[in-house]
Amino acid sequence: MVGYNFIILRAKNVESIVKVTRRGQTTIPVKIREQCGIKEGDQLLVEVTEKGILFKPIPKLEDMAGIDADYGTPEEIKKEIDKLREEY
Repeated sequence: MVGYNFIILRAKNVESIVKVTRRGQTTIPVKIREQCGIKEGDQLLVEVTEKGILFKPIPKLEDMAGIDADYGTPEEIKKEIDKLREEY
């Protein structure tokens, strides 16, 4: 929609109107970041859907390592992945 310079973000009944800068940047309000567990440095997948723009947090490897706890701690798994990347 050309001409609009705001986006409505919704997360569990939280609505906010935010402004888009001329560089295409905007700020996700604190309440929404907290509710979605988004922290500084996190990466988001941006997807265009029928209903609008969808931002999905991309989980960090360290946060997901608990599902493989039988294989080592998050730090050990990260070291192993880094080692495999270097070999590749």
